[in-house]
Amino acid sequence: MKSIYNFFLAGLVFAALSCSNDPVGPTLVNDNIAAPIITAPAANTAITLTEATLNGDFPKFTWSGADYGFPAGVQYTLEADLAASDFADPVALGNTRTNEFGVLNSKINSILLIKNVPDKVLTDVAFRLVAKISDEVPLVYSDPLVLKIAPVKVKVDYPKLQVPGSYQGWNPGDPKTVIFSTKNDGKFEGYAYFGDPNTEFKYTNGPSWDENYGDTGADGTLDRNGDNLRAVEPGMYKLNVNINTLAHTYVPANWGIIGSGTPTGWDSDTDMVYDPVSGTLKVTLALSEGGEIKFRANDAWDLNFGDDNTNGSLEYGGANIPVPAGGGTFEIELILNTGDYTYKLTKK
Repeated sequence: MKSIYNFFLAGLVFAALSCSNDPVGPTLVNDNIAAPIITAPAANTAITLTEATLNGDFPKFTWSGADYGFPAGVQYTLEADLAASDFADPVALGNTRTNEFGVLNSKINSILLIKNVPDKVLTDVAFRLVAKISDEVPLVYSDPLVLKIAPVKVKVDYPKLQVPGSYQGWNPGDPKTVIFSTKNDGKFEGYAYFGDPNTEFKYTNGPSWDENYGDTGADGTLDRNGDNLRAVEPGMYKLNVNINTLAHTYVPANWGIIGSGTPTGWDSDTDMVYDPVSGTLKVTLALSEGGEIKFRANDAWDLNFGDDNTNGSLEYGGANIPVPAGGGTFEIELILNTGDYTYKLTKK
């Protein structure tokens, strides 16, 4: 009888174990996971990038690995963002399964310029690691490492569309009459000055007529080998082309200076004049100390430029531009014939 009882008890134990839903293998308790720790570069290291160093290596990132309490294959992603943004818009620099990561200075520089960090200004930039072992396990983040980095603004060779026309001898090879795709997304923008009424022009994809576009029917959609486009009134025009959809616009954009730093204040503009030698717009004007200026087109605010970072780079709808200390008479130059719109104030 005793042997029968023992056999019955053993069966119950086996059944209980067989029906258990407990997981097999290591069990993770999130509070016990040790996050990775970045050990190099040293926090608050100041790094000034230059054109000469762009092709070199940024200081290598190294770290102590995340500890999950058992051996695990960990993938690390290194992220960067402006420290002030608190990783609201991080950029992934790359992935690795080792405990170190290298990146070129040029990549760091590009990220900072895209985030509108001023040229040659040391700015707090945060880096962090994201550790992952599987989709079922929550991501683990390192504490951020903050470095002080100054980017350098360099001339970028953006994709271009040529704009040959009667205003420049119908020459698709002229490098001065082009518009740019600054985001390399097939959307082109630029400015052209048409000095005569009823100026005709077209677009070419390259410095030849092999692939050219006009607008047969003037319906706002480009056609391969289509009719010439026509700008009725002379002056500066803003050109936009989406080569993906072939939608396009060209609208007058005659620029002036306005602001508390100008003789007419915020009440009216002082018109700028096109310089055919430099391909820019200029005006010489007395500016008052403590005042501000902006650029706007067509005596209206629909199209205006300011300077958010006071670094000479223009942004649509940007901040007012302070008059340099001391005020005085300045040649003001608006430069719209490159992919990056800029301006200069030169004291006379």
